Amino acid sequence: MSYIYRVLVLILSAFSLSFCALKQNNEMDFPQEIAAAYFQKIDNNQADAKVAFDFFIVLDKPIEQGTFLDKIYFKNQTAIVEKENDRTFVAHFRKDTTNQDLILDSDSTKEYGNKAPVVVKPKFELEPAEAVLEYRNKEKTFFYKINGVKERPMIPNPSGIKPKN
Repeated sequence: MSYIYRVLVLILSAFSLSFCALKQNNEMDFPQEIAAAYFQKIDNNQADAKVAFDFFIVLDKPIEQGTFLDKIYFKNQTAIVEKENDRTFVAHFRKDTTNQDLILDSDSTKEYGNKAPVVVKPKFELEPAEAVLEYRNKEKTFFYKINGVKERPMIPNPSGIKPKN
């Protein structure tokens, strides 16, 4: 009985410790000082424009070697972060312009071809003025929550903005 008890405790201990490796790395401090984090809505006045807003991250100093900014999670959306210059990074968020035609009729059999909406649960539960930055430092992925994201005035007809995602 004692032998079975020891084996059971050992298995439970190993099982409970195995979940520590699956936990996401949430950094309390970003390795550099963020001078500003803001977003700007964009008005392209074009029918094919899909950019809803741009999210900017401005650092106090140029980014350290070995640190890479990957994604930003903001307003239940995700975008890839691109480097503008040594201290400024931008992420382009797009509007979802895919409109599905729904057939609405009093006869429910005519509505057969309608597809159910796909609801994706966001990765993080965030307030409207919060964002989460996903970055890599020495090949490890970390997440950093940015508080106090502000909205700046809209940019009318920006030139040269070409979102990649």
